[in-house]
Amino acid sequence: MDYEMTVFTMIAHSGEAKSSCMEAIGHAKHSDFEKAEACIEEANRKLSLVHETQTSLIQSEAQGNETKLTLLMIHAQDHLMNAMTIRDLAGEFVDMYRALRNNEAVISSKLR
Repeated sequence: MDYEMTVFTMIAHSGEAKSSCMEAIGHAKHSDFEKAEACIEEANRKLSLVHETQTSLIQSEAQGNETKLTLLMIHAQDHLMNAMTIRDLAGEFVDMYRALRNNEAVISSKLR
């Protein structure tokens, strides 16, 4: 795969991961924690693909092969880092919504 296609693939997978994380938050908000966890797992798979590509580029550069540093590559790295941050935050949101749901159930049962 040529350099530009590799970079565009990194951007695409990072964007898909971010979208999956946002979807996870929506599912958690509606107490569908199974779907929320599935979305985060999907995001992890996409991020793993980007990380493998990134590692390959780093290893190639470490072996003395020149890597072009382009604005497009910086953009791809930005997408990756944002997707990783959103993935971490989505996990926190899912946990928070789960805790809220559990507390509502406890409060509701105490009122009966």
